[in-house]
Formats: sequence, structure tokens, C-alpha cells
Amino acid sequence: MIVARTRAELARGLDSLQVRTSGRRLGFVPTMGYLHEGHLTLVDLACERADVVATSIFVNPLQFGPGEDLAAYPRDPHRDLALLEVRGTDLAFLPGVEEVYPGGPPRVTVDPGALGDRLCGAFRPGHFRGVLSVVAKLFGLVRPDLAVFGRKDFQQLTLIERMSRELELGVEIVPGPTVREPDGLAMSSRNSYLRPAERAAAPALARALGDAAARFERGERSAPALLAGVSEAVRAAALLELQYAEVVDPVSLDPVDPVEPGSVLALAAFCGRTRLIDNVTLGGA
Repeated sequence: MIVARTRAELARGLDSLQVRTSGRRLGFVPTMGYLHEGHLTLVDLACERADVVATSIFVNPLQFGPGEDLAAYPRDPHRDLALLEVRGTDLAFLPGVEEVYPGGPPRVTVDPGALGDRLCGAFRPGHFRGVLSVVAKLFGLVRPDLAVFGRKDFQQLTLIERMSRELELGVEIVPGPTVREPDGLAMSSRNSYLRPAERAAAPALARALGDAAARFERGERSAPALLAGVSEAVRAAALLELQYAEVVDPVSLDPVDPVEPGSVLALAAFCGRTRLIDNVTLGGA
């Protein structure tokens, strides 16, 4: 596996893999590191869909707001590199902030528009501007044919799909599955923040979503009724505080009522001081 830490090393690595000259299909998995099976499943998917796979590890300061966990965000690059090599990554790109943002924070960024102000964006102003800006920059540096992003970060996936399509970036966006722990908790690097009692409480979020999905399958089509059940289940769980829960159209992110098959029930909640997100597609995968 080639490890690149600078733009020049990245360019040389891509040249050595002959992705520009041989017609080989390049897959890309951008991450912030501290990898878990959810990330590695995205790498597996990229390996299935592409001839060459590149992965980036970069904790992007542009998507962290004041008081968020940029300094504390978990990092273990040596472990990450070992995991990536085992899963078949051909090139790992681990740039520093100065490599990604030479000269300081960018003056030109990608505006997500109104879609970036909904759901998580309503509580994290500027977050999705930072996400889209770094993804666009990484696409420009790596020039992949396809990129894989997980469904757990549903709003992020939706916005990146739209950015690639509407800005004609030429990158196919491939959704990857939400990977869960045996008790249902969606895998996340931030799960490492959870204390034992919080970790025991956190799966209540997945159970609340599962209950809502089951009620939908039994015929419930009222968004307020489904959301009331989620809110009640989260309130009943110790150490959890619901930040939001909404049922939305998966493309427009507009709230829906009555609920149609394919709608997404998305939520965010605090478990202790740790913010967790999760979602379920109602009547679908």
C-alpha cells in the first residue's frame, strides 16, 4: 500500500498505479480516520466496484463549529493504515491541514444551500459547507471515478450526491450500508467517547427507529404519530436526550406527511455529552 502525506506524494502514487493512463477505474473512500468496520465496509465496496482504491484520512477543521470536538476527535493513524492495507486499499492519503488548505482557510467554499440548514445543519451551522468544501477539494486532488459514503450520515450522503451531480464533478457517488454493533448501535468513531453506562443506553436509538419502521410496516402513515413514538422511546431511556427527529423525503429533505415508502426517519440525540445520529428508510432498505 502506498502512503502519501503530501500532494506531490499523492500525485506520484496515483501515477505509479497508472490510474490516469490505463483506463483503470479509481474508487475513493474519504474518512476522518479512527476506522471501524463501518469504514472498512465502504473500502470493501470500493474494492468491488473499482480497479484501484484510494482512502483518505483527514480530520477536517472546516466542518467543526465553535465548542465542537476538533481537538478531542479520536485519532490512531498507525492502526488505521494497518486496517486499510489488510482490506485492500492501494493508496492511503494522510495530508496535514496545510496540505489541504495551503495559505489558511479557503476563501471559496461550497454552499449547500437550504438543504444544509435542515436536520443536523439546523444545529451545526456551517457544518455541511465544511463537508462539501473538503470533499470537493479531495475529489480535485484524487480525481476518482467513484466515491463511497455511508448511509449512516444520511444528510451528508444526500448533499454530496447532489453536489457531484449538480456541479458536474464526474464522480459516481456509491452509498454504503450502515454497519451496526450486535446490539444495534450504529458504528461511529464517536462511540469511543461513550462511558460504559452511556454505551449501554445508546442502542435505544436504534430500537426506537426499528419500532417506527415496524409501525410503518403495520400501516401507520402519520408522521406525527411515528415521531411521537420515537420521542417517547428516547425519553424513556436513561442518559439520552433527543435533539431532533424528522421524517423527510430522501432527495429534497422536506418533511413528509403522510409518510410514503422510501421516506427517511432521521434523528440526532445526545448520550451524555456525545452526539449520535442514526436513520432508517421506512418501507425500504
